[in-house]
Amino acid sequence: MSASSYTYLGPEGTFTEAALRTLPEAATRELIPMLSVPAALDAVRNGEAAGALVPIENSVEGGVTATLDELATGAPLMIYREVLLPIAFALLVRPGTTLGDVKTVTGHPVAQPQVRNWLAAHLPDAVWESAASNADGARLVREGRYDAAFAGEFAAATYELEPLVTDIHDAQNAQTRFVLAGRPARPAARTGFDRTSVVVWLRDDHPGALMELLQEFAVRGVNLMRIESRPTGEGMGRYCFSVDCEGHISDRRVGEALMGLKRICPKVRFLGSYPRAGAAPGDTPEPRYGTSDGDFVAAAEWLARSQDGRA
Repeated sequence: MSASSYTYLGPEGTFTEAALRTLPEAATRELIPMLSVPAALDAVRNGEAAGALVPIENSVEGGVTATLDELATGAPLMIYREVLLPIAFALLVRPGTTLGDVKTVTGHPVAQPQVRNWLAAHLPDAVWESAASNADGARLVREGRYDAAFAGEFAAATYELEPLVTDIHDAQNAQTRFVLAGRPARPAARTGFDRTSVVVWLRDDHPGALMELLQEFAVRGVNLMRIESRPTGEGMGRYCFSVDCEGHISDRRVGEALMGLKRICPKVRFLGSYPRAGAAPGDTPEPRYGTSDGDFVAAAEWLARSQDGRA
């Protein structure tokens, strides 16, 4: 492993590896599979890798808790890129296996909700056991531990298996979002089609506490793209909130919203502002009246004139 390498949730043949290989810079770096999300991110924290690609959100199952918790509580990292990958599974088996032979199946826990209906319809009696990753499930099938694994069809050759059934998914257009995390530095340059991620801790539990947090975004016209609560480990009812919003920290409305959060919250962790995957002109609406950078500048100038007696 070198300081210029990229790590990812392995082993070889995972959807995470497939997502990482869509990045142009991946072609010039050593790609190192790791056994877990914390291991992939710790390699970056320790200076053993330049970045780590890990899954953070699935359109069917929601947030990937291992990633959300690690970014919130581990030594600080920042997100610089994101990748959206369409997800469809293949049922991988050892050569010669038929559907009637499949009594045990395996895959990553996030995969199960995405194939539950297919399993009920075609393998209602099969026993599911979770694996560390979909690719690791394929490895276990090769070793004879299970009869079949749900994984990407591209993993079949790596593990000397055959795709018995392909294009399996309960939800059409299922996607997983992956993020490339690195050590803290200046955020990625503003593109106009950006996402900003933060983790926010409430000062105490009181009526309207969450509403106060949300108002910092709402009154400045900042659209929230995702908000999830995660336990802090400090006792029942103690939560932090993982938040994604439209815009870049250099946008006045976003910057002022983050300052507002910092005023009312005991802890705010900035996870980065970075280009939105798949965004195109027209995807982001024009800021509503009073929330553009020009509106903030004009208001600040008016205040300065008023303070100087020039209003």
